[in-house]
Amino acid sequence: MDRRRLALIRSGGTGEGRLTVGSGYLIAPRLVLTARHVLEDRDTGTLWPVITVRVGHHLDGETTRADAELLWAHPDGLDVALLRIDRKIDPPGSVRWGCPAGTAPLPYEGLGYPWAAKGETRAPEHLRGVLPVLSGGKDRYVLDQGPAPTARTDGGNAWGGASGTAIFCGGHLVGVVTEEDHAYGARRLIALPVSSFAGDGGFVSHVEEQTGRSPELSAIGASLPEAGPAAERTPAERELETLLAPLFSHPGVRVDHARALARELGYEAQGYEPTAADLVALLMAHPRALASLGEALASSAQGTARTALTRLFSWARGLDCGSLLSVNEYDALIGLLRRLCEKQPALLPRTAGEALRYVVLPEILTRPQLSADDVCGVVEGLEDLSDGVSGPEDAPPVPALLRLVEYVAAAAGNGLGDDLRAWSGKTARRLGIHAGALAERRADAAQWAKRAASPVSRVVMELAHDPAAGDDRYRVRILLVRDDGSYRVLKEAESEPKTPREAASTLSEAVFAAAQEPGQGDHVPWVTVVVDRAGLDLAVDEWEPGALDDILPAWPIGAEYRVSLSCPELSDQRPEREGDQERRWKNGRASVLVTGRTSGDARQLVNLLKTEHRDTARVVLHGPANERRSWLLKCLVLGVPVVLWDREAIGYEDAGRLEILAPAGDLEGLPERVRGFRSDSAACPAERRARPSLVWEPEGRLPQTESLQLSDPWRGSHAS
Repeated sequence: MDRRRLALIRSGGTGEGRLTVGSGYLIAPRLVLTARHVLEDRDTGTLWPVITVRVGHHLDGETTRADAELLWAHPDGLDVALLRIDRKIDPPGSVRWGCPAGTAPLPYEGLGYPWAAKGETRAPEHLRGVLPVLSGGKDRYVLDQGPAPTARTDGGNAWGGASGTAIFCGGHLVGVVTEEDHAYGARRLIALPVSSFAGDGGFVSHVEEQTGRSPELSAIGASLPEAGPAAERTPAERELETLLAPLFSHPGVRVDHARALARELGYEAQGYEPTAADLVALLMAHPRALASLGEALASSAQGTARTALTRLFSWARGLDCGSLLSVNEYDALIGLLRRLCEKQPALLPRTAGEALRYVVLPEILTRPQLSADDVCGVVEGLEDLSDGVSGPEDAPPVPALLRLVEYVAAAAGNGLGDDLRAWSGKTARRLGIHAGALAERRADAAQWAKRAASPVSRVVMELAHDPAAGDDRYRVRILLVRDDGSYRVLKEAESEPKTPREAASTLSEAVFAAAQEPGQGDHVPWVTVVVDRAGLDLAVDEWEPGALDDILPAWPIGAEYRVSLSCPELSDQRPEREGDQERRWKNGRASVLVTGRTSGDARQLVNLLKTEHRDTARVVLHGPANERRSWLLKCLVLGVPVVLWDREAIGYEDAGRLEILAPAGDLEGLPERVRGFRSDSAACPAERRARPSLVWEPEGRLPQTESLQLSDPWRGSHAS
């Protein structure tokens, strides 16, 4: 990596205003490698018309400014691009290209311009950490960052601006940063491997034209770690060497175990003759090394050796040294949980909420359902957590991950459940967890599984308009509210403001997940959309999720579900409102006020709601369109829990359009009648029909959650 080749990229319009900041790397005198999305307007997907680049590092003096244009983008849409700059910048040396080989994690480094490192101007950040070769997937490297910023709470990306950073292993360029993995709290980045684009004909021809040679990839393998001088070893390394000593009867046993461990971790171990300090260096270099060594030793450890091994694991957990699971344990659990998610995608997140009620769950477990690809994030997010209860005889506490596995096993039933329990028992024995402690968690799980889960009574979608994002973008949060009053907030890794279509799709996924839970039955879900007073004008019931295929048409959510509005913010304006709602629900369910010409103006309506209709629970609003919003707010502030109106109506003459709903009929059946009407309207969109809006404030308070955070809409999951 040559710091003189670092590039800061700014893309934007021709005038003042928004721009995208990203990173890049000068790979030839006029070529800068970066991520393609750095060059795009995220709202439209089109390229920004103006691109400028600054090449160099402040430690070498002033950076060099150049204008740039897109020269090459990957033909299959991979997130990588080449820029051509308008001047020649040619520092000494050349770029070497590489591809990780073997399975051992590789140290990596890079230079970029993340948001977290900015001051008055963008400052470079030296990225460094470990590239675990076995993680990731096709066209995807995982980068576990060493120094990492705190995850942002406003929906933005702490690593925003790092996209396009060139990643080096062993002095070879192996990848380009493309995004931040929110599930890991800003500790993990994702990079596109060089091997996925270095063979493209267009890319090769541009590099050859500029450098005279093609980008040939060298295999880059991890070197076995070696201990440094004794004086430079940390206290933790010296303590670990002391804890390891009782585990080996003589040096030859230690060497044999070290060689086997090195091979298991993906290193070439031929001729490996490690000292005790070298073994410590190996254990500190790989997050699963210590657990894997312990797994190999645990099968034969007895008496004092077993005690020493348990002490080693407790020390490692206390100092957060290495991961909980060995390589074999991790792979086995991932396989079992992937089978689970393929069959029951909603079971794992639902079970986590019950098994780990007092644990702050990783973000990934707050989603409505998980795919097989999400399992790695779940396991790695829970490995560091304990359930906080020590076992008998000062044995280690049961890790949160094992507790969850026991609950999942109880809910999964025979077959897969038996396999999960066998995995949990074997892992617990290796960790030195008391058999009684694990049996207690297993009994708790079995008892929980026998209880019928409280069904979801209502799906709540909270909407908050994001004015910075445009007229039609909303922050969205979804809650599953149960009959027993408990609730679960569903979150997504992607935190961008959503269009109506995206919000409707998110809602549909949540409703589907809730429908998969035991005890839900076959009923039409009730969706409460929580809005502020301005949101009462939204035709949310007409929002359509994207069609899943070309067979069934997209269908409005108000036709699929009973959709009603709620505006709890009005209770802040008049605290007595909630008491009035409770009284009206109790005493006025059979009473209806249908406004007509005789109802008069707003003052007369208020008088009716304070006298003759003081306990009325339902108002059907007819009247002039320019008065209707004012009347609606007065009804709601005075505690009327159910208000129905036709948002398409012009005046009293349109009152008859709602009669098909029997608006003054059976109150409990009104939401379903509205849903049926909306479905009929969706089937015959050409007909001029009413467009009913329904406010229905549920009896009892909805769950009170923290306020939705608003942030810049163009910051999403990309690292730019």
